[in-house]
Amino acid sequence: QVQLVESGGGLVQAGGSLRLSCAASGRTLSSYAMGWFRQSPGKGREFVAAITRSGGNTYYADSVKGRFTISRNNAENTVYLQMNSLKPEDTAVYSCAAREGVQLGTFSFEYGDWGQGTQVTVSS
Repeated sequence: QVQLVESGGGLVQAGGSLRLSCAASGRTLSSYAMGWFRQSPGKGREFVAAITRSGGNTYYADSVKGRFTISRNNAENTVYLQMNSLKPEDTAVYSCAAREGVQLGTFSFEYGDWGQGTQVTVSS
């Protein structure tokens, strides 16, 4: 089991940027494919982005493609989500998740370990 802690959320105006971090402990992060998900009030958990164990492949939801970038630093046991050109509809609690194995996952049930989440609020 790996423990995950997100940080970097906050309040930003539309068009602004934020960088989320997900710090892992307990196990080496390089053993896991990683994903970011988000959830806003009244909505289910939504896939945002995923990255393979090595960082060589990434995948994005259509709603964030071209604006968000997922990356990782296995030496620092950290995964990042750079969010640019933020929109009010990006407002949500963002959580990182770890998935054992090689392949990317876009469904929440594919991930076994989750962080508590960090709030991102984008004002219009």
